[in-house]
Amino acid sequence: MSHHHGHNHSHDHSDLKGRNLVISILLNILITAAQVVGGLISGSLALLSDALHNFSDVISLIISYIANKLTKKRASFQKTFGYKRAEILAAFINASALIVVAVLLIIEAIERFQNPQIIESNLVIWLSIVAILGNGFSVLLLKKDSEANMNMKSAYLHLFTDMMASVAVLLGGLLMKYYQLFWVDSILTFAIAIYLIWMGFDLLKDSTKVLMLFTPDAIPVNKIVKEINAFDSIKNVHHVHIWQLNEDEIHLEAHIDFNEDITLSQFNEVLHDIEDLVFSKYDINHVNIQPEYGKDDAKDVIVQD
Repeated sequence: MSHHHGHNHSHDHSDLKGRNLVISILLNILITAAQVVGGLISGSLALLSDALHNFSDVISLIISYIANKLTKKRASFQKTFGYKRAEILAAFINASALIVVAVLLIIEAIERFQNPQIIESNLVIWLSIVAILGNGFSVLLLKKDSEANMNMKSAYLHLFTDMMASVAVLLGGLLMKYYQLFWVDSILTFAIAIYLIWMGFDLLKDSTKVLMLFTPDAIPVNKIVKEINAFDSIKNVHHVHIWQLNEDEIHLEAHIDFNEDITLSQFNEVLHDIEDLVFSKYDINHVNIQPEYGKDDAKDVIVQD
């Protein structure tokens, strides 16, 4: 038996997220094309690395957009949860891509540091300014949604790190123009890559936890079990699973031994009280309880299925 407290975003808000993603995708396609051409002409690895990162942004934003659309599709007999985990999967893919791109940049930066080249700094400066403005606008578009949605956070992080990378490229361009410090290009590329790994790792870890059905860090399983056990009619709570399905849903399922052979209507009253308890205190909005009386099974809180 289960109960659901609605936390879903409205269709209008979801459409707004989709529109903002489309705008960001188009901006990043333009920025990437400009930086690739500019990087090849100027000889700047930092500019090319920023272009590569921007291209990864385009891919990640497209993945985020598709995932955002998939979450609207209805459940079916073959897909009983629908596509509710699409955005979590998108966040995992995007975080992984962020780290892979960073490793490639580190390799290129080391090779270029060993063989520094003269770079056309004026082009680097102007194109980095264009990238800062374009990515800055995209960051503002996605900032609000990134605070409550892992998929949007992955897209936001891609854009934010790219904006910061472009700031670094701009500073490098100025140092190369006025001080001829061409080795700065490699140092900046290396720094950008380390920053990408640092930003991507937490998101990769969080999305992995959700995909692996781990209990959310903020949910104290033992405390919840004790609170449910405190109900007068309940003898034992066991076989507990708590997991996060997506951004909006946390599920609890458990077996509950009752002291007496109660009726279904009495069980419904207890179930309602349990739902109110876990929702109000722990934001658990899907509860599935298997009632038992004198059943001979394992009574451990966590049972290896």
